[in-house]
Amino acid sequence: MKNLQDLVRPNIWALKPYSCARDEFKGVKADVFIDANENPYPNGVNRYPDPLQEQLKQMISPMKSVPVDNIFLGNGSDEAIDLPFRIFCRPGVDNVVAIDPTYGMYEVCADVNDVEYRKVSLDENFDMNPEALLAACDENTKIIFICSPNNPTGNAFSRDKIEKVIAEFQGIVIVDEAYSDFSAQKPLRCDISKYPNLIVLATFSKAWGAAGIRLGMAFASTEIIGLFNKVKYPYNVNVLTQKKAQEILGNVTLLQRHISMILEERETLVKAMALLPVCKKVYETDANFILARMTDANGIYKYLVKKGVIVRNRNNVHLCGDCLRFTVGTKDENTKLLGALRQYV
Repeated sequence: MKNLQDLVRPNIWALKPYSCARDEFKGVKADVFIDANENPYPNGVNRYPDPLQEQLKQMISPMKSVPVDNIFLGNGSDEAIDLPFRIFCRPGVDNVVAIDPTYGMYEVCADVNDVEYRKVSLDENFDMNPEALLAACDENTKIIFICSPNNPTGNAFSRDKIEKVIAEFQGIVIVDEAYSDFSAQKPLRCDISKYPNLIVLATFSKAWGAAGIRLGMAFASTEIIGLFNKVKYPYNVNVLTQKKAQEILGNVTLLQRHISMILEERETLVKAMALLPVCKKVYETDANFILARMTDANGIYKYLVKKGVIVRNRNNVHLCGDCLRFTVGTKDENTKLLGALRQYV
């Protein structure tokens, strides 16, 4: 990769970050806090949160096999997606490259930051072409986005193909592993020490069952994590989110049981869906959802809404004509879905 300073926007490299009150006394024992203009009367949330979420990172580190210094926590994965645009991409000048179709927030963040977003189509089997991704880049390409397992297609790409892109691209490669807990493939977060230009995203919203607390993760070199912490808002993860995340991490057995149940239901749902007259094809999946090509995606989607079953209509997405995306629900939810589809005429 290029020298990191050459990739970072000059104003960001020179930026002097806001200094939190909690940063200034780090490592010092104190029992009187009259520095941050807080209400002094305890109610559980009267104090500002730890700006770097140290205790929470200490719990995440062994679970994800990533050192604390290589972890960034943000307000959902959306913050971890947006920050690289603000750090590396000059508005109106630089561009990013991404597979297509994929998660829509990459393009939204590009548009918000006035950064050109270049799409490279997957093939008819939803597989990616590393050479095509690299060929779409030029001297102003700062980031390549790869979601694996991919949303909305559900498939994971081979590590060899992803690693080829990481090794040959001179800029930053972001691999979004939001669904990796449902995949048998070894996650790339374990290789951040090998690739200084790699950022790996993860989330509490999927396998960890905590979409409501809005907590995202990014794993990268200490230098890149330092840039994230430099640019982020001072107290980006609130006290309640940090406490709830620690509570969730305290019950790993429940987390693992839920993942196993979802994988079991996924297999059942895939087999049952393939037998339905309204289903033309069920695509292979490494995620907690399935993508299926239907006889009439729009009509079936509207029918399911009337039945009180909400799914995701992907009919207008590139390569996904007449496709619906079905999240793997509970046994009862999946039974209701399949029952409704069997009655569709």
